[in-house]
Amino acid sequence: MKNYNFIFLILVLVLFLNACNTKNQDSKANDLPTKEHTYFGQKPPGLESEPLERGIITKEGWKLGGVFTPGMKEFYFTTYAGDAPLDPTVTVFRNENRVWKQYDFYSLGGDTLYTNDKYIERTNTGWSKIKSLGSPFDTIPIMRLTASLKGTLVFDEFTRDGTGVLRYSRLVNGKREAPKPFGKEINTGKWKAHPFIAPDESYIIWDCEREGGYGDGDMYISFKQPDGTWGPAINFGDKINTEGEDGGGYVTPDGKYLSYCPRCKPPYDRMWVDAQVIENLRPKQ
Repeated sequence: MKNYNFIFLILVLVLFLNACNTKNQDSKANDLPTKEHTYFGQKPPGLESEPLERGIITKEGWKLGGVFTPGMKEFYFTTYAGDAPLDPTVTVFRNENRVWKQYDFYSLGGDTLYTNDKYIERTNTGWSKIKSLGSPFDTIPIMRLTASLKGTLVFDEFTRDGTGVLRYSRLVNGKREAPKPFGKEINTGKWKAHPFIAPDESYIIWDCEREGGYGDGDMYISFKQPDGTWGPAINFGDKINTEGEDGGGYVTPDGKYLSYCPRCKPPYDRMWVDAQVIENLRPKQ
C-alpha cells in the first residue's frame, strides 16, 4: 500500500544511468511549444477531471508517475506488465518542432533532477554524475522528493506500517539544513506520501489516510500562511478523491493543470484538471 511511486523513483535513477544510451541525442532545444502543440495537442480540461493520456500514450500494463519536465518539452512515465513489476520501461515523449516524439531512457529537462536521496545537474556538456544528498537523506526511505525554486526539498518516508512523516529541508545561506518534520497540520493520519511543493512554496499537496476522507487515501493541500506557518489540511473533495487510493498529485510547470492518479490501481491512468481547483480551495484572506 502506498508504495507504487517507490518503484517509479528507482526507475528514474535507472533513467539517469542510461541517459547516455538515448536515441537522437543531437536534437536541439526549441522554443516552448505553442498552446495547440502543448499537452500532446489535447484540449485542456476545465474544472472537471479528464484522462491525461487518452489515445496518446495509453499502452498495456501499468503506468506510473507521469510528469512534464520544467520546460514543458518532455513528458515521461513508467510502464510495466502486471506480472513483471521489476522489469519496467521508462518512456519519454519530447516535443521537437511541434511534434511529440517517443524516446526510451532519454535524459530529462531541467537543471537539477532528484530521485530518492540522489540527484544530477545539467552541465554545458550534458549531465553530471549521479550525486548524493548525503546523510541523513541517504538513511531515509524516500519515495518522492520535490524541490521549490528556492531549493527547499520536501519528501516522504516509506514505512511498512504507514507511520512515515513528511519532511522539509531548506537552503539557508547556501547550506542545506537538516531535514525537519512538518507539524500536525500535515503530519496527521497514515500513509502520508507523494508530496509536491509549489515552486513559490505557497502550498504543499500530498496524499494520506485521514478521518473523514472519501476512501483508502485522499489528496490534501495546505497553504502557507502570511506568518510562514502552514494552514490546516484541506481535502480536495469528491470531484478529485474517490473511494480508492488517490494521490501522486503535482502541478504542471506552467502552473495551469493539476495531474494526479485516481483510484491508484492498475492501469494507473492519470487525470488532469484545471489548477483553478487549487485556487478554489485557497482560504480567503
